[in-house]
Amino acid sequence: MRRKARLTTICVWIILLVIWFIVTNLKLISPILFPSPQDVWLTFTNILIHGYNNIPFWEHLGITLFRLFSALILAIITAVPLGLASGMFEWVHAVIDSVIQFYRPIPPLAYYTILILWLGIGESSKIILLYLAAFAPIYIACVEGVHHLNRDYILSAKSLGARKWSVFKWIIFPGTLPDIFTGIRTAMGVSFSTLVAAEMVASTSGIGWMVIDASKYLKSSVMFLGIFILGGLGLFLDWILQLLEGKLIFWKGKE
Repeated sequence: MRRKARLTTICVWIILLVIWFIVTNLKLISPILFPSPQDVWLTFTNILIHGYNNIPFWEHLGITLFRLFSALILAIITAVPLGLASGMFEWVHAVIDSVIQFYRPIPPLAYYTILILWLGIGESSKIILLYLAAFAPIYIACVEGVHHLNRDYILSAKSLGARKWSVFKWIIFPGTLPDIFTGIRTAMGVSFSTLVAAEMVASTSGIGWMVIDASKYLKSSVMFLGIFILGGLGLFLDWILQLLEGKLIFWKGKE
């Protein structure tokens, strides 16, 4: 079944690529608006060799990954313990939950200008923006994970004399791991969608910045390339997270 699904996925992408090739080679749409696969590939090889805006391609990719991973690591380190504590203790939930629920629906660009005002146009404001975008999904997943735990397991452990730390270590934390990974995967997606916004203001490097800069000069092949790189990178990182989830949470989906 999995093999069939993979073949179907591959076929869909091949069909889309063929349609793209036919449409662009028949000149049905202006190359300025919709570049051909050949143009995008040539742009990729050119940027790979010569860089973009006198900056090597790997530096653009590296700074994007640095911003993304810095924010994600900070979000995981802070959101997981706070989310678990909020799910376990009502007083913690009362203190921090309303603040997170308040800022969560606000579009990141709305408070990015405030972050620039406070932190300047350097890396700090960009990383904090991505951090705030990633924090809420992980925090909420942790809280919900605690709330969905089977209370019978906790009560049984306590009745057998288990201490609070043992209950957390052997029941609460393992039981919430599937939700934590779901939250991290969601945070990864939200961070990627925020990344372009973080790199479009007063930045001179990064894959997101390449897309924004290319749009000013109608360099559609660079724009398409940047979008494909971001999309491919997102899929690859999500695949890595799924592999880790499968290895670490081998009991997920099993009775």
